[in-house]
Amino acid sequence: MTKTTLRNALFALLAATTVASPALAGECPAAKAGVNPLTGAPTAPKGVTDTVIGSVDLNAEINVPDRQLRTRRLVVQPGGIVPLHSHKDRPALIYTLSGAITEYRSSCMVPIQHKGGDIAREADGISHYWINHGKVPAVLLSSDVHHGN
Repeated sequence: MTKTTLRNALFALLAATTVASPALAGECPAAKAGVNPLTGAPTAPKGVTDTVIGSVDLNAEINVPDRQLRTRRLVVQPGGIVPLHSHKDRPALIYTLSGAITEYRSSCMVPIQHKGGDIAREADGISHYWINHGKVPAVLLSSDVHHGN
């Protein structure tokens, strides 16, 4: 092996082992799957800023009327709440950029923890809410198919 080939192989190995890919989170442990009625779920937001940072009109792009693909930045302060809502006909992916947050989901009997670098899949008609039980803000990027323009 030449010095150049060895060096390139070393760089490739370092790149593969040091670049982290997001962990798929938001999956309920199989043993804890079930119907959770979410009794007493919060219905009002608290300590959350929600900013749309980009959107695409899906009617203009792929002929899906009254829908847009949008990405939002949510900052959930310590003690903050994203209230109970449904993902019936509104799939989303949520990337936890920093901090940590707890999800309470209609299809899981235990809370699901999300930390920086995790991505959660929200689909299949689930209902859920999120609470920041931590001491620092949780910053989330939410990309969803939203009704309306």
